Amino acid sequence: MTTFKQHAREEARRILAEYGDVSIPVPVEKIIKKRGIRVQFSPLDQELSGMALIKDGVGIVGVNALHHPNRQRFTMAHELGHHVLHQQEINGTAHVDKGFAILLRDTEASQGTNRMEIEANTFASELLMPTMLLAPLIDTTGFDLDDVEQLQMLAKRFKVSLSALQFRLLALS
Repeated sequence: MTTFKQHAREEARRILAEYGDVSIPVPVEKIIKKRGIRVQFSPLDQELSGMALIKDGVGIVGVNALHHPNRQRFTMAHELGHHVLHQQEINGTAHVDKGFAILLRDTEASQGTNRMEIEANTFASELLMPTMLLAPLIDTTGFDLDDVEQLQMLAKRFKVSLSALQFRLLALS
């Protein structure tokens, strides 16, 4: 039986396969746009990272323009996860501002207590740090998972935060 986290990872892998040749760092914004979803950067409240919404039948990923680029990349991947995994929920949420259906990435999302948010975070981790690209780098002899400097270099290579990489490595182990 497939768990909801496994399903989220499988969907991320499917999206990567549909995109084609993927390298490090994964071109998340291009992947989103290729799927016909608009990416919109806007200054938002500090605690709000982004949102997934549909306006007039068009998918939109909103991203906080004030956040660090690595956080923006994770937010884009997370919101794409909502579009892929939770299409029905996005369409079924309360409409705000004429035709907007919205899911927000906020502090609840980052705490990972809501199933939809856990799925979107799992999807984002696999999309930005795919097993097929990450595992060979950490399976090599000489890579020390306790070496913060090595971890920071790897996070920089994938253009993700150190904490996002650490969570991803925990999921791999």
